[in-house]
Amino acid sequence: MSDESPKLRILLLGSGGREHALAWKLAQSPLVERMFVAPGNGGTPNVNKAENISISAEDFNGLRDFAVKNEVNLVVPGPEQPLVDGVETVFRKVGIPVFGPSAKAARMEGSKAFSKDFMARHSIPTASFRTFPSSDYADAVKYVETCGYRVVLKASGLAAGKGVLIPETTEEAKRGLKEIMVDSIFGQAGSEVVIEEYLEGPEISVLAFSDGYTIVPLPAAQDHKRIGEGDTGPNTGGMGAYAPAPVATPEIMTKLMKECLQPTIDGMRKEGYPFVGLLFTGFMLTSNGPRVLEYNVRFGDPETEALMLLLDEKSDLAAIMLACVERRLDSVNISIRPGFAVSVILASAGYPGSYAKGKQISVGQLPEGDSTILCTWIHNDTKCPF
Repeated sequence: MSDESPKLRILLLGSGGREHALAWKLAQSPLVERMFVAPGNGGTPNVNKAENISISAEDFNGLRDFAVKNEVNLVVPGPEQPLVDGVETVFRKVGIPVFGPSAKAARMEGSKAFSKDFMARHSIPTASFRTFPSSDYADAVKYVETCGYRVVLKASGLAAGKGVLIPETTEEAKRGLKEIMVDSIFGQAGSEVVIEEYLEGPEISVLAFSDGYTIVPLPAAQDHKRIGEGDTGPNTGGMGAYAPAPVATPEIMTKLMKECLQPTIDGMRKEGYPFVGLLFTGFMLTSNGPRVLEYNVRFGDPETEALMLLLDEKSDLAAIMLACVERRLDSVNISIRPGFAVSVILASAGYPGSYAKGKQISVGQLPEGDSTILCTWIHNDTKCPF
């Protein structure tokens, strides 16, 4: 972006902690003039240069009209649903670039069956698997009875992070198949089911910027899925994350790049749907080497809250995003501050089950940061009382 170029006016879609963290980091860029967060949360209006707008992240026509009227020149979708539903095409048609993949590329998250077939075509290490439409329930049951390994059951479509069952026994697996394929507990997301080999080992998340050619990973993160101490209790959307994950050694990160990440970007481009945006890949570090668990086509939550703290002051997030959409990611600097970052989630009592909503949250004084410690509050789906 040259000195003569207009400043960035960004439309950021979403209302979670991820979007607040992105707004916080984007506001530090001298390239950014203004940010509109749709719909935002109780914390995003307090970010320098940012304001909330009352338009749903799924109201594409409303978002497009607002963007044109307000001279938006970069759109940053936070959640996966708008990307899977084709928000990139909507803005591309009016000449506004989107930091995020096309609907075709977003199938890597929107359909687990599609992504597993992609991995098989490109020899990307992953668990053994078979895919069944819900009409083939009997064949799916026969497969879990005869495959010879413990299985994981995954609804192929988007299920808000809840479409995975991990049965302990074959009988549990058969009951799980009935719930997904016959009882439709995950709705349309379960119209196709991926049955895959259960893998063991540490799990890590790798978020990486890509312009369709180059891919640059951020430090690997690990999140806490279960609600209780010591990895106990029901799964949540993530109770926090930390990065870099010590298990992701330099040797492992090099292996991931060579065997998984770069082949993914190359394969998507060669198949006609290059990936532009942030590719979030889940890995299991097994005794036989890293295996891809799944792809996500956007920033992860709660990983983003920790990772934004690790981007140092030389790393201009807006410049990185702009370089991705202009297919020149290799022209920008992405540097990481030393040390570690942690995000901790405060949730209403009862979560992830039914819980009270609308409670007032009072926040005290944060510890003063210095050259070695940086602290900030991030809101997730909160509302301002004024």
